[in-house]
Amino acid sequence: MGGHMAILPHQRSTEVHAGGHMVVCGDDGLAYRLADELREVYRQRVVLVVTGEEAEHRAGRPVVVPADTTSGGTLVPVHVLTAQAPTEEALLRAGVDRTTALALLYEDDETNLRAAIAARRLSPGLRLVVRMYNRKLGRHLEELLDQAALVHSPGMDRSVLDASTTVLSDADTAAPALAATAVAGTSKVVQADGVLLRAAERTPPGRGEVPDPGLCTLALLSSTTADPAGAEGSEGSGPRGPVLLPDDRTVAATTGRGSVVLEAVRYAGPALPARRLARRGAPLRALFSSRLRWALAGVVASVLALTVTTTVLTDADPVHAAYVTLLDLFSINDPAIGAPPTNQIIQLLSGLVGLALLPLLVAGALEALGTFRSAGALRRPPRGLSGHVVLLGLGKVGTRVLARLRELDIPVVCVEEDPEARGVPLARGLGVPVVLGDVTEEGVLETAKIGRAHALLALTSSDTTNLEATLHARTVRSDLRVALRLYDDDFATAVYRTLRAVHPEALTRSRSVTHLAAPAFAGAMMGRQILGAIPVERKVLLIAALLVAGHPRFEGRTVAEAFRPGAWRVLALDTAAPTTRRPDLAASHRAGEEPQLLWELHPGYVLRPEDRVVVAATRRGLAELLDGPPSRSERPGTPRSL
Repeated sequence: MGGHMAILPHQRSTEVHAGGHMVVCGDDGLAYRLADELREVYRQRVVLVVTGEEAEHRAGRPVVVPADTTSGGTLVPVHVLTAQAPTEEALLRAGVDRTTALALLYEDDETNLRAAIAARRLSPGLRLVVRMYNRKLGRHLEELLDQAALVHSPGMDRSVLDASTTVLSDADTAAPALAATAVAGTSKVVQADGVLLRAAERTPPGRGEVPDPGLCTLALLSSTTADPAGAEGSEGSGPRGPVLLPDDRTVAATTGRGSVVLEAVRYAGPALPARRLARRGAPLRALFSSRLRWALAGVVASVLALTVTTTVLTDADPVHAAYVTLLDLFSINDPAIGAPPTNQIIQLLSGLVGLALLPLLVAGALEALGTFRSAGALRRPPRGLSGHVVLLGLGKVGTRVLARLRELDIPVVCVEEDPEARGVPLARGLGVPVVLGDVTEEGVLETAKIGRAHALLALTSSDTTNLEATLHARTVRSDLRVALRLYDDDFATAVYRTLRAVHPEALTRSRSVTHLAAPAFAGAMMGRQILGAIPVERKVLLIAALLVAGHPRFEGRTVAEAFRPGAWRVLALDTAAPTTRRPDLAASHRAGEEPQLLWELHPGYVLRPEDRVVVAATRRGLAELLDGPPSRSERPGTPRSL
């Protein structure tokens, strides 16, 4: 992509008559971002259906995209329709009965559910991409809509059915990247066939050092990463920008740049306590303090000692001696008047132990009550906490990021203004400290121990709030690692350069959820299973699973010949038989299932039509894979460096 910048405003229309287009319905910025992704990258005709409020909010803000000067193609305008809800009438007006794919991107899951069912009834063979936050509901919806497609079209090909309905979450797509951005030693993570693919950032190797290539090198980082005025964080490309999917010659010839290397790792999460009470997350040992446990152990030892003494000094058997000792302990035995002095002394000693037991029982009851009451309350940050991540915002995105951070066993302190926010119950259940308050007010970040934190993740829905919190945190600690969520790319680039110039010793990253999520939604609309997106600075690599059949750039070629530097690269091969393959490689393994992907492929392996492969591709590279036959220079037999 290159050339000058051209302003291509959306084209408003009242009805769509022609077919062969794609329909995007939504009520926020993700719909606009996806429409531009389909139009710019995949050269698709798009009909965008938005609410009147969103259209008014976007009025006067034309979409700026790079003009294409390499292929001579022309970017067609996006037809914009307004509808308050995705009713059948609105879907028909958008031409859903003649479209190839429909994306439903409303923030409300129920709205998307109703519209998806209506769209499947209007067009059984339609490819549906649905945005849903509720994972369980999303899985059920996929099964329901696929079954509905079979009912309405009994002769539908099974391979088409596997891609007919895709449920995605923008929060789930962006959460691994947002969590990885703020944490040193972790990186972008994509799950495929039960294996976590970790895109690890490597610093430039020193003289004489041999870098570990991992599975492969996904990218070379920007040459300006050490330059405070560099362009990292922007969408610009060029010699100073990142190089995606380089070949081995480029990697060997490049010096002074960091790299992004793909690693296959197994996740071993933190072990949960073996015993829990009342399903409230409180382990048994947390009910009583250590002093109380030691005191209770002393009482038990005293009772045992008195029992043994009674057995030795009297004629009682051990069971009777223990019974008499407990009666004396609880002061319910008759006084030992007229008994031998030994029995009287033992009874007095048992009474003294009983006096010590009474306050011990009261203290234990009070501590247990306090533990159960505090189990339902939000924790406060401990005094000595350090090296943690401060997470601002517990909305949809913040909740998913919190779950990811806890999966990696990383200490977190959350800051949220709304006590009824979506992620507050999750934080309470995980025992994560939460500070309730407005992050822009004095003292809130200090309560979260920002001065001793390792990183700050500003993920609220307000750009200005995230920026204000970042600036305040930098006044407390100038070298703090910061990742802030910003929607506007130009604004994000300006913020990045300014913060880096003022604080060159600190790491700053800006991330947009819609920017990270839109490529995955667009790839699903094109009929490919997207396993995840890996951000490289402010560019994105897609990890996708596709069949070799019908792709002349893969079919009959070796793995080395199928590699196109800067566009796509084959990462793994599905070794399962076509009839036993799992349709969704991104899903977690069930008990007893074995991995079916082979990650270390021989460069000379010839790809067969029945093979399914996992590829890493740029957005434009994935779009090119969906086009017609390859050019003459791409025909089989042309060697490529691996």
